[in-house]
Amino acid sequence: MAIQAHATAKYIRTSAQKAGLVLDLIRGRDVNSALATLRFARKGVARDIEKVLRSAIANAQQKEGFGGDVERLFVAACYANQGPSQKRIRPAPMGRAFRVVKRTAHLTVHVTEKPSAVVAAPADDAPKRPRGAKPKASATGRSKSAGRTTSAKKKTSGGRAKKAAAKD
Repeated sequence: MAIQAHATAKYIRTSAQKAGLVLDLIRGRDVNSALATLRFARKGVARDIEKVLRSAIANAQQKEGFGGDVERLFVAACYANQGPSQKRIRPAPMGRAFRVVKRTAHLTVHVTEKPSAVVAAPADDAPKRPRGAKPKASATGRSKSAGRTTSAKKKTSGGRAKKAAAKD
C-alpha cells in the first residue's frame, strides 16, 4: 500500500489564483523536482509552497510503513482554496473611499509514494512502424472506413460553378 500524506498552510497572505499558478508547476512531479522548481520560481508565494511541501514530506516520513526512500514520493495533488478576505478603506479624491480587499489562501499539498515498478516481459518482438506510417489493414481485410457510408452531397463553391454546370 502506498503511503499518502498531506500538509496545509492556512491564512497565507496571497490570493488563491496567484498561488494556483505556482501549484500548477509542481503538480504530478516527484518531490525533488518540485522543490527545485519552487526554489527558482519567480513568485513570492513559492517560498510558502516550499514550506508546505517540505512539511508534507516530513509527514510522509513519520507514517507507519514508510520505506524510507524520499525519492519515491511525488506530488499527487496540490491546490489553493480561498481564505477569508480583509476589507480595508483607502481614501479617494473628492471625499470618496475605495475598498481594498486583502485576500488570503489556504495551501494544501498531498504527496504519495510511487508504487514499486513491476517488470514485465515484452509481449512480442514485432517491429514498430515508423512515425507517420499508415497502419496495415486488419486480418479481415477491411479498412476502418470500409463499412461507413456517406450521405452528405459534395458542396459547390459558388455561383460560377453552378452556371458552368447549367450550361453543360
